[in-house]
Amino acid sequence: MSREKTDFWVGLFVLLGFAAVVFLALRAGNLNSFSFAPTYTLTADFDNIGGLKARAPVKSAGVVVGRVNKISFDDQTFRAVVVLNMEEDYQFPQDTSASILTSGLLGEQYIGLTAGGDEKNFADGGKIRYTQSAVVLENLISQFLYNSAENQGANSDKSGQQPSTPPQH
Repeated sequence: MSREKTDFWVGLFVLLGFAAVVFLALRAGNLNSFSFAPTYTLTADFDNIGGLKARAPVKSAGVVVGRVNKISFDDQTFRAVVVLNMEEDYQFPQDTSASILTSGLLGEQYIGLTAGGDEKNFADGGKIRYTQSAVVLENLISQFLYNSAENQGANSDKSGQQPSTPPQH
């Protein structure tokens, strides 16, 4: 009887450990939110997607309404093409805009949708026309440094000049 009890507890412990490993693997792969709800696809073109990845959430008003399905590069327009899988429960007007946003200062990137006022909704295969690219932190820092160096150089030019005296007659 004692041997059977020990075998039961060891088996339960192994089963819980396996479940924990599966949970962590799904969490690390951003696959923990599989949804079997019917979806429709939308595409959006962006100049810069930053660190956006496939399976990233698509949110509207903080609610996950879809996922990024695929990211590719259009060599004709030199823009990133993002394919979104949207849950059919959430319909959006055709003048909806899409922005690439970041959770917190250095968090994961996701697509935020802002609904427009058009009476017609997107159909399957629709294209989001109004997009805003990701804000890349490195570009902001370099722009700040460039502007501050430019201002410092302009101030040193002004301070190095001798004040002009009016001509004497």
